[in-house]
Amino acid sequence: MPRGERATSHTDADNDNGSSSSSDIIKVSFQGERGAYSEAAAVSFFAGRVAVDGEVKTVPHPSFASAMNSTVDGDTDYTILPVENSIEGSVGESYDLLTSTPLVAAGEIRHRIRHCLIGYGQISDVRQVWSHPQALGQCRRFLEGRKMRTIPAYDTAGSIKHVRDAKDRAAAGIASREAAALYGVPVIAEDIADNSSNYTRFLILAARGRDTSGLARPAPPGKGDTAYKTSIILSLKHEPGSLYRVIKNFYENDVNMTKIESRPTRGNAWEYNFYVDFEGHAEDPRIAGMLERICADSSVRVLGSYPSAAGPPAA
Repeated sequence: MPRGERATSHTDADNDNGSSSSSDIIKVSFQGERGAYSEAAAVSFFAGRVAVDGEVKTVPHPSFASAMNSTVDGDTDYTILPVENSIEGSVGESYDLLTSTPLVAAGEIRHRIRHCLIGYGQISDVRQVWSHPQALGQCRRFLEGRKMRTIPAYDTAGSIKHVRDAKDRAAAGIASREAAALYGVPVIAEDIADNSSNYTRFLILAARGRDTSGLARPAPPGKGDTAYKTSIILSLKHEPGSLYRVIKNFYENDVNMTKIESRPTRGNAWEYNFYVDFEGHAEDPRIAGMLERICADSSVRVLGSYPSAAGPPAA
């Protein structure tokens, strides 16, 4: 990390009442224990995005909702939220929370995930493996091939805390090498994911109205202006052709849709919200006009326009 930037220790966060004593301190909430991939992604994203003499403080929370509420309440400046993985797909709980949060999307990062099997025994000793369900799913072939029983945990790094406290050679966890070092538990095997191209995409969430212009990195020389992405939530009319008419608007306006995801609504059985990501900024007149036309067929909520993480994913 560049000079002057750091992630605080657990004690720093526990002793902090949440309010920043200096405008140079950026507080970022994340779900999980110290050493979680979300924390590493937050540190990576904000590296170089604060003043040289500034600080980045990461604040752990037990749940996604708790992390987001801390930013809603003003205790933290941002929340980092995992929304999809290149192997296991979308994080359903995150998308469901985005429906009701007043926070807006202000940035994104694609963070490389390198899973390790971590414990006190040899690989032949391990009979049960703890980790977050997404991590267990990403290592399915490795685990099933060795007939290891999987036990879901609320967090990858939290599973290593459990293994440390249990000190059972038959129990191991899946997390990062950094988490193993943080909790002092040996790495048994590295890079155990089914696919080595394993990335998680995170959204950076902020309070509406916050100045997030500093989150945009300058475009590389010769690459033009900063590329933007916009995320929206659609609630469609329950009638034939409603989704087709929305997609037709993207085609007619030459707007590249990068993702569409459906999730059940909470109120009506068999009705769905659609989460859509596309290239461009909502304030661009062409896109603003497109969104206005889409509103004729559906309810549209703009989650935010933010600098795209296009290009090689962050390691």
